[in-house]
Order: sequence, then structure tokens, then C-alpha cells
Amino acid sequence: MKLLSKFLLVAFLATAFLACSDDDDAPTPPQGDLTIAGLVSENDQFSSLLAALERTDLVTPFVGGSGDLTVFAPTNDAFSTFLGDNGFSSLEEVPESLLREVLLNHVVNGRVLAADLTTGYVTSLGLGSASESNLSLFINTDDGVRINGVSNVTTADILATNGVVHEVNAVIGLPSVTTQALANPQFSILVEALIAASNDQTNYVDILSGSEASPFTVFAPINSAFESLLSGLGASGLGDVAPATLATILEYHVIAGSNVRSSDLTTGLTAATLQGEELEFDLSDGAQVIDATGVNANIAIVDVQTNNGVVHAIDKVLLPQQIVDVIDPTITGLAMMNDDLSSLFAALQLTGLDDVLNDRASEYTVFAPTNAAFDIFLNGSALGDLPVEVVTQVLLNHVLTGTALSSGLTTSYTNSLATFGDTENNLSFYINLDNGVRLNGVSSVTAPDNLAANGVVHIVDAVIGLPTVVTFATADPNFSSLVSALTDDGQAAQNYVETLSTPNGSAPAPFTVFAPINSAFDDLFTELDVEGIADIDPATLTAALNTHVVAGANVRSSDLMDGTVTTLGADLTVDATAGTLTDPNGRVSTIAVFDVQAANGVVHAIDTVLLPQL
Repeated sequence: MKLLSKFLLVAFLATAFLACSDDDDAPTPPQGDLTIAGLVSENDQFSSLLAALERTDLVTPFVGGSGDLTVFAPTNDAFSTFLGDNGFSSLEEVPESLLREVLLNHVVNGRVLAADLTTGYVTSLGLGSASESNLSLFINTDDGVRINGVSNVTTADILATNGVVHEVNAVIGLPSVTTQALANPQFSILVEALIAASNDQTNYVDILSGSEASPFTVFAPINSAFESLLSGLGASGLGDVAPATLATILEYHVIAGSNVRSSDLTTGLTAATLQGEELEFDLSDGAQVIDATGVNANIAIVDVQTNNGVVHAIDKVLLPQQIVDVIDPTITGLAMMNDDLSSLFAALQLTGLDDVLNDRASEYTVFAPTNAAFDIFLNGSALGDLPVEVVTQVLLNHVLTGTALSSGLTTSYTNSLATFGDTENNLSFYINLDNGVRLNGVSSVTAPDNLAANGVVHIVDAVIGLPTVVTFATADPNFSSLVSALTDDGQAAQNYVETLSTPNGSAPAPFTVFAPINSAFDDLFTELDVEGIADIDPATLTAALNTHVVAGANVRSSDLMDGTVTTLGADLTVDATAGTLTDPNGRVSTIAVFDVQAANGVVHAIDTVLLPQL
């Protein structure tokens, strides 16, 4: 009888599994001299494995099969530990059906050599009690080869005629949801959260290890999802979140009593969670889960099948309404929780500004561009294609210090947190309330006054790029006549817009522009007895405009001293005390607004058009 069992075992192991490919032209894989069964029967370290295979009569269901297989083969010591840990004195005490599935959980279809193993999930031939789908194995190759976090390959690539054997130092038991959470390093914060949320009455690690209320469907946030949540809440770690709050959040990720696999999901499907509220699913743009925030979580990995349920990895921590109603998110948190601000949130994380806008000790006003606004700004590029320092300055150009509600905004200049070059001079920011709220002439507020724990967010329809001196000229209606002069068709001054829009660092930037306001041009028209810009001689107009521009210098009010400043058209006399400029004709202009700082220079508004020597 013993000889017959061995014969049947050899037949089973030689023919049990389908080959990875039937391509006759495929290269012949390396082979040993013995079948896998022969290797097991001839190696004394596998005598317990051999006895277990014989006892479960695994050959019967696979008579007539063909193909290669990969076996993670536990040693005798591994079986001894397995029996002791589970309260069995011998293999005969293990229920045959359980032993059979445990053995099959060590077998993978196809010939997989150690060099071909990668960190990730594979499917064994074992079946659990939660589903008719095969169990998942997590292979971790970070340090050798570790399976399901419990068993290490000690001798790899023992070649056979019908596959390969990898000797392992522990029996790979039927995994629970907890097993897979512990095995995958990407779930380490989830495990910490389960422990932190547990108490004497409720142990979430034990619950997800057991069968009561199983099978479970668990949407398991990866570490980056928890990091984003903590960042959005302004928390430095899980310790800053109350255990009861953690428990509520974690229970919202669990569907009890159902093994919901990806094939069971449909758009619009809802399911009640262990917390009590429902999740909704959307498959219109990949597999996604919708929580109470309305910000979809992507299902990154589906159908990690365990003995007591199934795990799907997601890229966002789901929040129920119960939590949304009581949390007091920071500005970063609001961005994280608003599906239309996901690009902004990604940009904040890229630059590290998510930490800045999490600071509850400071207050900020943020003009937050939508995803559509970012798409237009990026123009087909990815956010990561831009230098981080550029993205940082662009984002800072959307941030003001203090809390400014829409009712407190006025048409005026203020400063953003972006800076000019390598200086500490903040860039200016022009707010115009003539028709809604418009910013720097390029972006409008569409949803104002979204309050946060550390300020307010106004959602806007366009990214507010770093301004040039032309930006402010076109944004401020007080400079409309100047813009007409700079852009007048047919005039030699036509190229001024292009020139004055050059970025900081491009010759001859930076520029200092003494910009006449509209009333200054009205006075000039009266002085010259003309009706408008079109009536001024092009050469005279060009010379006049040159007289208002200093090239190659960012001359702020603090830099102005009594004496002479040289422009492209003439030398001007400065009276720093009076705040005036005098042109070569003795015409005096008062500086009405100082230090409108652009990224490529600075603008000072003046009340008289200056002229070169007449």
C-alpha cells in the first residue's frame, strides 16, 4: 500500500498542473533528473510533507493533467512547528480537508525560478472557506524570498522534470485578512491603526483574523493613503487621532458577511459597512470607491483572497459622514477631501507645502485652482515634469497670509507668499472686484469662503502663474491707457509687451517700470492736443515709453535715493523724500503706488507721463 501511494503521488505531481505556455517554440526550461515527487520522496527533510501528501490523496483529482508547477516545500521542522502552534500532536489529528488546502496553498501553477520571483501577489491552488476563488500568496523579495510574511525560502531552485521546488522554513497556513495586512509592508500603517483603535473589548487584529461575522471584504488603504489623511488632518501621526475616531474610520472600510470580489462590483452598487454607513462604487474610470467626502479612492490591487475574506488595496483612506461632520480640516485637509482639488493636493505634496498649509498656528488665504485649471496650466505635461522649485513658487503665488473672506476683499494690491528671484521680496497680487473676484487678471473665484481650521480657501478657475510687469499692466484697469500705448497697432512700441513679459534672468530683465496711470495719459493728450494714442507720432511714443523703463535692475522704493536714475530713454531726477521723478523737461511726476513686485521686475505707478528731452 505504501508503494502504491508513492506511485500515485509521483503520478499526481508529474501531471497536476497546466503549463504556462503550449508554444512549441518556447525555450525548454531547466530540468532536473527527478519529478517533484521524486525530490520529495528522496529528501529526508521532506518526509512530513510526503506523509501529508499521501494522507490527503491529492493525486486523485488531477489524474490526466499535465504541466509544470512550483512548490514551496516545508521541511520536517516546519511541520513540527505548525502542528505545535495549532494544537495538533500529529499530522493524523489535522482534519484532512484542512490539511489538503494547506498543502495546495504551497503550490503555484507554472515553473517559477527564484530569479523570476518579484514582490507582489500570486495565486496558489489552495481554497479557503470564504470563496471558491483560489487563495493569494504575497511574495516579498526585499530580503531573500518571504511568503505571506511567515515563511522564508531557505533553498531555492531545486529543479525537477515537471517544475521546481523551493525549500521553506515554515508551513504557509491558510491566510486571514490580518495575515495579508501583516505580510505586505504597504499596509504597515493600517496594521498600526488596527492596533491603535483596539481596546479590551474590541481587538480589530483578532476580528479580521477570525471567522465571526466573516467573510470580510476589506478596502485596505496603503501607507501613502494614511500619510495623506494624517497630513490633511494636520496630525503628526496616528497618536494624534483618537482611538474611537480611528475605530470608526477603520470599520467604514469593512463589509462584513460578504466576500465581494472585483467581478461583483458594478457602477452604482452600494454596500453597508461594519461602521453602518454605505460605500458606493464607480467603474466608469477604473475601479473606484466613493465615500462621504465624494473624493473617489482608486482600487490599486484587487482580489487578494484569504481564508476569511478578500482584500482590495486602495489609495485613499475612506471617511464616513460621521467623521466628516466632526473633523476640522486644515487647508491641506480641505484640498485632500475635495475631489476637484486633487491636482492641487498632489502639487502640495510634491513641494512639501502640504505641511505649511497644515500649520494650525498660522492662518492663510488660498486661491485654489481646480483640476481643470491645472490641466490647462500643464498643457499636456505631468506635474512631475516641472522643476519642484517652480511649482513651489507658483503655488505660493496663490497664498496670502491671514484669513481674508470674500466680504473682506477689496480692489487693491496685496502680496502673495511667492518671492522675486532669490530675494525675500514677495510678489504682488492684484485683486479686482469690478465683476466678481478676479486675480491678476487671469483667474476668477468660483466658490468662495470654504473655511478651514487655519484659514479660508477660495476655489478659482485658473492657475495664477508668476506675474510679469505686463501681467499687472493688463490686470489693473488704471493702466489701460498704458496697455494701449504698449500694444497700439502699427506703432514701433508693439514689441514692448513681448519684451516686458520675459522671465526674470532673461536679458534685459529685470525691469523697473514707472507706469503712468490713465489720468496721466489724459493730461498728456491735453498737453499734446491729441485725442489719443493713435494720434501720437510713433517715434515720440517709443521714446516716451523708453523713458519709463529701467532695464537690468529691480529698483524698489527702498533703493530709490536722491539723484539720478537712468532709463532706456533719459536720465530722471529722483527726490526720494518727496517721492517724485523729474524728466529732462522739468516735468514732475509723483509716485502714487510703490513696489508692485513682479517675477521679472517691479512697477511703480506714477501720475504724469514722463518725456525725453524735447
